[in-house]
Amino acid sequence: MALRSKIELKQPIVNEIKEKLEKATSAVVVDARGLTVEQDTQLRKQLREAGVDYKVYKNRMMNFAVEGTAYESLKTYFEGPSALAVSYDDPTSAASILNKFKKTAKALEFKGGVVDGVSYDAAGMAIIADIPSREVLLSRLLGSFKSPMGSFARVIKAVAEKE
Repeated sequence: MALRSKIELKQPIVNEIKEKLEKATSAVVVDARGLTVEQDTQLRKQLREAGVDYKVYKNRMMNFAVEGTAYESLKTYFEGPSALAVSYDDPTSAASILNKFKKTAKALEFKGGVVDGVSYDAAGMAIIADIPSREVLLSRLLGSFKSPMGSFARVIKAVAEKE
């Protein structure tokens, strides 16, 4: 009976993690040991403002939650203290914010992650973190379209004025 009640107490936490991952576009596992309270508060604020869920869970709970999901490869990173950052809109936002924060808080370390169903180790997550957001990429693409079109329009106008 005592064992069953322990499992029943832990099930809501496992379900919470599963629900987050079902809606997620990416999940990043980090080791945040050594962060000061002030640093941790700043990090949580930045992630929250970007719409990223960040929470420290027990490894055992995360192991149960990722079982049979697209995030099952994260199991290899659930050793030692682990925090999970889950992004719902922009797949690179969690990694990007964590990477920027890592430059000032050396204690923060990537363990690994899954972005759009692809698993990455710590080095891979650092590379993913350097990819600009979707909005930045779209604006660059539109900017690259605008320049040739503007040049073409000027040439057509010059030809029309000549005749």
